[in-house]
Amino acid sequence: MNYGYIRVSTREQNESRQLLALHNAGICDTNIYFDKQSGKDFERPAYSRMVEKLQKDDVLFIKSIDRLGRNYEEILEQWRLLSKEKQIDIVVLDMPLLDTRCCKDLIGTFLSDIVLQVLSFVAENERSNIRQRQSEGILAAKKRGIRFGRPPLPLPDNFANTCHQWKQGKITGTEAAKICKMPLSTFRYKALHHKE
Repeated sequence: MNYGYIRVSTREQNESRQLLALHNAGICDTNIYFDKQSGKDFERPAYSRMVEKLQKDDVLFIKSIDRLGRNYEEILEQWRLLSKEKQIDIVVLDMPLLDTRCCKDLIGTFLSDIVLQVLSFVAENERSNIRQRQSEGILAAKKRGIRFGRPPLPLPDNFANTCHQWKQGKITGTEAAKICKMPLSTFRYKALHHKE
């Protein structure tokens, strides 16, 4: 039986690209498992269901090697689990050398393992480089004076007077926040940084 697996994060928009590649490989929709995850977690309920269903000699198609895991170790662990424990074949569509259906002799397995390790390392290294480039870009932008996030809302017209009354102890922070129609924590923060 042939299966396909798709994983995208909430930030990515490449689900259709992966789906098209699996359809072109002849995988029907009923045998395609799909996970969408946030960047902060790596829970993959569809992947877990698929792994339970896989039987010896089934074939799993994935678009690229990094669909198996977030990092080098995870990719290698999943590859070992699928190919050695579950005894299924794996086809990585972006990398024809990673097709365990061919060259099942010792040399073929050895070459496949080497390619897998190199590609897993490259995938993790590229993710690391992307994160570094992002942080360098943000730092450079901040040095140029570019601000990130929402621009601050203008203070209400009555803020200065209300802030003065609060600092004089004439009204409480809760009353001042209500007068200015803003949350208490926001009022306190703005009031502490407000120059009279």
